[in-house]
Order: sequence, then structure tokens, then C-alpha cells
Amino acid sequence: MNKKVLQKLALFSFFLVITVFVHAQEPKVKKTIDSTSVKNLHKLKEVIVTGKKNKYKSDQPSNSLRLNEPLLEAAQNIQIINSQLLADQQVISMADGLIKNVSGLTRLNHWADMYTRVNTRGSRMAAFRNGVNVTSNWGPLSEDLSFVDHIEFVKGPAGFLMSNGEPSGIYNVVTKKPTGRDFGGEATFTLGSFDLYRTTLDLDGKADKAGKLLYRLNLMGQNKKSFRNYEFNNRYSIAPVISYKIDEKTTLTAEYTYQHAKMSDLGSFYSFSPAGYGSLDRNFTTTDPGMEPTNIDDQSLFLNLQHDLNPNWKLTAQLAYFNYQQEGANLWPSTVNPNGTIIRNASIWDASNESRFGQLFLNGEVSTGKIRHRILGGLDLGNKEYKADWGQNHELDLATLPFKPFLAGYQNPTNGYPVWDRITPLSQRAGAGGTINQAYTGLYVQDELGFWDNTLRLTLAGRFTYVKQSSYGAPAEEAKRFTPRLGLSVSIDKQTSVYALYDQSFVPQTGFLRNGGSVKPITGNNLEFGIKKDWFKSKWNTTLSVYRILKNNDLTADPKNAGTESFSVVLGQSEAKGIEFDMKGELFKGLDVIANYAYTDSKVKNTTEGVTAIKAGDRIPGYAKHNINTWLNYKIQTGALKGAGLSAGFSLQADRDSWTWGGQNGTAALPDYFRLDGGAFWQAGKLKLTANINNILNKYLYDGGFQSYASPAYYSWQVEAPRNYRLSMAYKF
Repeated sequence: MNKKVLQKLALFSFFLVITVFVHAQEPKVKKTIDSTSVKNLHKLKEVIVTGKKNKYKSDQPSNSLRLNEPLLEAAQNIQIINSQLLADQQVISMADGLIKNVSGLTRLNHWADMYTRVNTRGSRMAAFRNGVNVTSNWGPLSEDLSFVDHIEFVKGPAGFLMSNGEPSGIYNVVTKKPTGRDFGGEATFTLGSFDLYRTTLDLDGKADKAGKLLYRLNLMGQNKKSFRNYEFNNRYSIAPVISYKIDEKTTLTAEYTYQHAKMSDLGSFYSFSPAGYGSLDRNFTTTDPGMEPTNIDDQSLFLNLQHDLNPNWKLTAQLAYFNYQQEGANLWPSTVNPNGTIIRNASIWDASNESRFGQLFLNGEVSTGKIRHRILGGLDLGNKEYKADWGQNHELDLATLPFKPFLAGYQNPTNGYPVWDRITPLSQRAGAGGTINQAYTGLYVQDELGFWDNTLRLTLAGRFTYVKQSSYGAPAEEAKRFTPRLGLSVSIDKQTSVYALYDQSFVPQTGFLRNGGSVKPITGNNLEFGIKKDWFKSKWNTTLSVYRILKNNDLTADPKNAGTESFSVVLGQSEAKGIEFDMKGELFKGLDVIANYAYTDSKVKNTTEGVTAIKAGDRIPGYAKHNINTWLNYKIQTGALKGAGLSAGFSLQADRDSWTWGGQNGTAALPDYFRLDGGAFWQAGKLKLTANINNILNKYLYDGGFQSYASPAYYSWQVEAPRNYRLSMAYKF
């Protein structure tokens, strides 16, 4: 951060502290709350899924997920990670290990903390924020969790939110909103290994006595280095929200989020060697202190209008705008020699990502005789454009004086540093070859019919989606598709339900076919069965599901390509099938638990004639066949140590595949992964101290891939931090 920004934040923080002090001195007046106020307050709090009764367990999705029913009744596997769990684990960003709290999730770490790419069930999950599909080929910027209330993970296709996406599912980041309280908030300070210093402030209250105008403000500032030299990730964010109650039935909410990131080059996260995974020291880096940092400015604006037509019908309209600007570069070797030396190549990476969205949807309930109908219908509009300049390159090292990874200490670039052309506008530098466009329109309707006092629920739904997109100069492609959705959920008793689901999705794609034909979209079909149960008066719950997903029409490079040809052919069909189990909640007084297991079998089912690099039976890159995670948190309830507690958990991934094609069975296998974490905390009144140690066993942990296209071929991998700690102090007021 520069001095001017620090001065502004310091001045702003000073006024916030004065505001907190003034509010703290105001006399507390006991007020009588009538039933109407209680009802309105409930509506304002409907997206806050945490509660005192169950620390980690959430029963109701946010309004932005549109389902308008308890999770127990939904014919889909939906998992919610709330803010209390994230605080206990000291997770600070979407890319900071939160996926271990949901079964079967892995992350493609290529983009480090810049982007969060979550994979499950054989493909990438789509990224949503407040119900808006913000997914792009490159992005969005990983959300800092200072302004996030919770994250909803929807497994499998979700036609009620989108159909033009991978069939694996979506994750929906739900941001903090005003709760309707008079005034309150929380301030936290966190420090940790590798010079992590982080401060957050959350203010929540009423701007007028009548409570018609509410506000929420979240601020964050962070300096963070790494166990690797010259690597850093400094950030700050500002996230104000204002909610105005126009009348008893109508509420307008405006939300703005600004994130700034100043990061070291992404290539610093990688190790490269022809000798195999883990053959270099854990703290190895290819970056250089003379390289310019990557600077990112990410802004978003939401306008949300909710209107109760009557007690049973609600209309929601939402507009959203996202603007992402980046100036930076990326390192990747142009050559990895057989003796392990490297020629480091720096390529410019300036980018712009601009998106606009519009949504209108209606929720309602009506009865026809003894049949109860939960109705959902709506319209989705979106327009996304990404531009990037990757066309400028510079080799840091001379072929006669290459970089030597096995030497300790700093090595000067023997060919000097790059000088980039940034005078030419980005739109011209990107050109058609660096531009991705997508525009879509979706219309959907869903009716959940409830029979026998809503004991049996039958979901009949469909979505029509039109998409037009172009990528990297390929001809623009259009896709129109109707995707049906059929679900069945049965309540065995008040705490147990079983469900079955059939759902479809499609992914438009672009490319050049040798015969000049049009490129068909990828299609996905999901068949799923599951059982959900709340235990011991809903203190904890479990979800068990089995699924099978078929994908068709995925493109791959044409094996007949020669020279500069870049034609594609249809790969064939892939299949993902597996079992997932999730458990969360309070086992007994003071002991909260998160536990999950996933078995994932994702393979190529058949291939197009002529495709030899990939064959039937090859495993899809980026997954572990067995994925197990646990987290236990125990708080002492009585005695001298009341308020103190311990936390512990582990993550195990067995039978892992690499991120890339190549090697035996299609991928270059990775060794099994095991990480042990633990911590302690103490809470007294409004003050809480939390300390966590990550990677307690100090294992050399990594993910990576095999670069089979290179000559000679080599391994690339990203290393996790060695044993490290975080200590935070939080004060609620």
C-alpha cells in the first residue's frame, strides 16, 4: 500500500473508532417490539444462516439461492460453510483452504491466491456471488472473507440458478448485509508466520431511529509475505452496504465492494524439474525482487429490490456490475534443461474483466386442493468480456547462463528485466486473440408439488438458455438449449428425508473444426440419490449422496495438426461417479464437528477415432479418488477454564492425480496427501483469542502436473507452507 492510501485508511479508521465510542456511550433504552417489527427483522436477517443453537450447522439457504425451503426438503446436496467455522479455522480468503469443509472438493492452485478454481465431480464448479454467475475463464478475484457471511455449495447442475455451466455444481458467496440491530460490530487483528499482519473492522447498525435506513461496513488491510523469498500478497478491501425500507413490503439494498491486491509474480509459486515432484527445496522460487508486482483493482456493485406482493408471494430484482483491472506479468520457463537448469520467460499479463448482470425472479406458494405448490420463475441476463495482453515476452536468463534451481542464494537475471509497452491501449494489445466474450439469456420455471401434507415433494422444472460467445479469435458460437430438471424428495419423518434428482447442463465452447462445421456445446447429465438426516433434535446433520455424471462433446486438439494448425476434434465422453458424505453440527454440549468423505471416480468413457494421446479409461486430471477431512472444536463449558477450548483436524487425499494430462493412465500420479492442523482459543465476554498451527507435522505438501508437451518433458508443482501459525484477537461491541 502507498502512503496516501495508508493515510486515508488511518483517517477513516479514526472516525470509525470515534463513531464506535459515541454509540457505546448512548444509553440503552428498553424498547417494546411489536409483531410487525419482529416480522420485518426476520426478513432482514433471512440471509444470516449462523445461529447460537448450532455453531456450524445451517438449515436454510440464502434468498439468493432462490429455493425458499429448508435444506432438509431440497432434492439436492447443498452444503453451507458459515462465518463461525471460517473464524475458528482463521480462513481469510476463498483460496485459503476452506474447501476442506465440504466433501469431494479440490482446488487447481495454478492461480495461487488470485483466483479460486474449485473442482468436484469431474469438473470445475461455477463461481457465484449473491446469486450472480461471475465465472469467467480467468477469474473472478478470490473474495476476501472479511465481507463474506457464508458460502453455499450446490452439488450437481442447478437449473434454478444456471444451465450454461459444468454439471459438477456451483458455489455461491453470500456477502454480509445489515441485520437490523441498533449498533454493533467486531474488530479483529491477526498476525502469523511469514510476516502476516491483518486487521478487519465490521460495523452494523441503523442510520435512523425508525430503522428504515440500515448500514453494514467492512474494512480490511493485510500485509502478507511467504516462506519463499520475494513473494508477497498485500491487500485491502472496503465493502459498504446500505439497505432502505421503502415501505412495509419493499426493501432496496445497495452494495459496493472494492478489493485491491498487490502481489508478487504468480510464477514464484512453482517449482520445475525433470527429476520428478519434490526434487527441489521447499522454499525454491523462480521470481526475482526486480520484477514489478502485479496490481489488481476489483470492484462490484449490487442493487437488490425485494417486494412482498402478499404474505405468500415475493418478487426480487437485482442488477450487478463487476469491473476487474490488472497490470502484471507471469513467469514460466521457456526451457527446462535435462540437467535441471531453467531459462525463465516473463510474459506481460495486463487484463480487464467487465461484466453486467440482470435478474428478476418470483417465489410463491399456492395450494390446489390438497397439493401445495412452491413456485419459482425468473429471468437471467448476463454479459461478460475479458481482455488480456499475453503477447509481450522477455527471457530473464541467457541460454549460456541459465538459472540454476539447485543453487542457494540470489541469482541475477543474466538477460536483464523486461520493459513493457503499456502506452498502447489494452483493447488494441489484446486484439481478437486475447478477448473472450459471452452473453446469455435464461428463462426458467419450477414447481415443487407437495403431497400428503408436504411429506412427498415432486420438483418439475425447466430452463431455456441462449448463449453467444467467442474466445481467442475463434468464430462466435451460439447455443440454445432447454434443460429439464426432475426431483423427488420424501420426508421419512420430521428429521429424515431421501431424494432423487435428474438434472442437465451445457457448456458452450469455441474452436476450429477441420471440416468447417460448428462446434457443439458440452452437455452434462446428472443422476443422483441421497439421504439427509438431522440428529438429536437437529443438533447435527448428515448428508449421503451417490451420483453419476456423463459429459459429451468436450473438445481436444486435432491429432492431425501440423505446424501452426490449431484445429480441434471432439474428445468423446467422460463419466464421473462417486459417493459423498458430509456431517456437521454439535455432537454434544461444547463439541462441534465437521467431517466429510468423498469417493470420486472420474474417467474418459470413450474417445473419438484418431485421438491417441487420451484413451478410454484414462482418469480426469485434478482429483483424488479418496478425500477425507475432519475438524473438531471443543469449548469448555464450566469451571476455571470456561470459555477456553481446543481445535484439531486433518485432511487426507489418497490415490491422487495430477492437474494435467500425460503419464500412465492419462495423468502423472501424485503421492498421497496428509495434513494435520490444530489450535486453541479462549473467549471471555466480547473478547476472543484464537491460535492455530497449520501443517503441524511440517510435511512437504504439494500439487502439480507433468508438462508432457515440452522437450524434454518436466514436472511442475506448487508447495504448501511448512509448519506455520496464526494468532488473532477479536472484540465484539
